[in-house]
Amino acid sequence: MNTLKHSLPTAVSLLALAGAAVWGGTQLASAGVSPDSRPVAVNQPLRTLAALDDLRIGTATDPTLLSTDPTYQQIVGSQFSLVTPGNDMKWQTVEPTQGTYDWTAADQLVAFAEAHGQLVRGHTLIWHNQLPTWLTTGVANGTITPDQLKALLHKHITDEVTHFKGEIWQWDVVNEAFNDDGTLRDTLWLQNLGPDYIADAFRWAHQADPKALLFINDYNIEGTSPKSTAVYNLVKQLRSEGVPIDGVGIQGHLGTQYGFYGADAVAANMARFTALGMDVAVTEADVRSILPMTNPNLQAEAEGYNTLMQGCLLTRRCISFSIWGVSDKDSWIPGVFPGQGGALLWDENYAPKPAYTALQVDLASFASRHR
Repeated sequence: MNTLKHSLPTAVSLLALAGAAVWGGTQLASAGVSPDSRPVAVNQPLRTLAALDDLRIGTATDPTLLSTDPTYQQIVGSQFSLVTPGNDMKWQTVEPTQGTYDWTAADQLVAFAEAHGQLVRGHTLIWHNQLPTWLTTGVANGTITPDQLKALLHKHITDEVTHFKGEIWQWDVVNEAFNDDGTLRDTLWLQNLGPDYIADAFRWAHQADPKALLFINDYNIEGTSPKSTAVYNLVKQLRSEGVPIDGVGIQGHLGTQYGFYGADAVAANMARFTALGMDVAVTEADVRSILPMTNPNLQAEAEGYNTLMQGCLLTRRCISFSIWGVSDKDSWIPGVFPGQGGALLWDENYAPKPAYTALQVDLASFASRHR
């Protein structure tokens, strides 16, 4: 199956097209599209434009802002058709004390999504970070044996997926399992359970909710590299063994100081996974810069988002595109990369940035050519 949809304009030309509508008669004729095709107005919410391309567009959410900040709430509810809990479904949050679950924040997000016609990505069932202290301490001091750890992981996955059964569209089952050189990350899971923990996790999640789409999720895999090839080889192996894995999540954490893969390269990498019968999704997109944000940084940021979005639109089975946050004030970047930031679509005052317009134009131009 040909996984490439159609070619798209360059990022530079897309930014130049931002206006009331895209693909007027001259552009349509030069693109080989009938001038009678109705252009799509650019100045519409992202979710409205993405729906024209059969794409869900989403954001990661902060529960405090979602309950206390009206502007934040309005943007999340009106601009996005998909939401991901930033932290609310991680093991540390839902089971801080062994045997006692707290689903409060996660349930509130699911209710918000239902009220706003949104789907939910579950994030994440297995990660080496943000684990409850009782678990990591028990493993470290030997009071939790490998067999017990496996049983606890099985229980955690079963309990969480069962709690949200029928309410989660996609689950990030296994998160960040690889190093950049393509080797498996030396985590608590690998050390105690061996590499089979990955296949087991997908089987357990599928048993708990057979209708949820199950993803492996990682960063630095938007282009062909040792890491993305290692993910590809693992997915190919798991599929051949009948393991119920449905998709690959490409996080898309970019930096303007490093440059980007081209859209065609992103699409070609995605095509490797879709050729295996997998869906793909951009799951955690952001494009950071060294501060302060200058006009060149803003334009480079827009270019980074363009690359990811165009790569997704060029791939038939790229089913969703999620940004990791709403405005620069709720981004994780400054806390992890001091001196860097400016990574999201709205600035700290909720003013939309060029990257926001770039995504509008990407979505509208693609829809205009395929109406």
